[in-house]
Amino acid sequence: MNLYEHTIVARQDATASQIKQITEKYSKIIEEFDGSIVQTQNWGLLNLSHIIKKNKKGNYIHFKIKGTGKIIKELEQNEIIDKNLLRYMSVKVKKFDLKTNYFSNSENNEKSNKK
Repeated sequence: MNLYEHTIVARQDATASQIKQITEKYSKIIEEFDGSIVQTQNWGLLNLSHIIKKNKKGNYIHFKIKGTGKIIKELEQNEIIDKNLLRYMSVKVKKFDLKTNYFSNSENNEKSNKK
C-alpha cells in the first residue's frame, strides 16, 4: 500500500459542524475504497497566501492515508464538485511523521520538546 498526505482547505465561513461533516464524508470515501486513515488533523482557520474565491482564510483538514491511487482519484473527483472546499492537495510520501504537529501553538511545541 502507498502512503499519502491529503490536505483539504474548506471555506472560512464553515461552521464546526460543517467541518466535522466534511471530515466524515471524506473519511467514508477512504474506507469504502479499502484505505485506512492513520491520522486526521484539524489545523483550524489559517490565512491563505492569496484570496481564493473571495476568502482570505481557510479551514485546513489534513489526512494521513494508507491505500491505493484509486482512493486519491475518488477523493479528488468528489472535491472538485464540493462547494464548501476551496482547494485540496495530495502528496505521496515514503513515511509518515506522526510526532510533529506543525500547526499547534508554538508554546505547546516548546514545552513538548523540553520533556
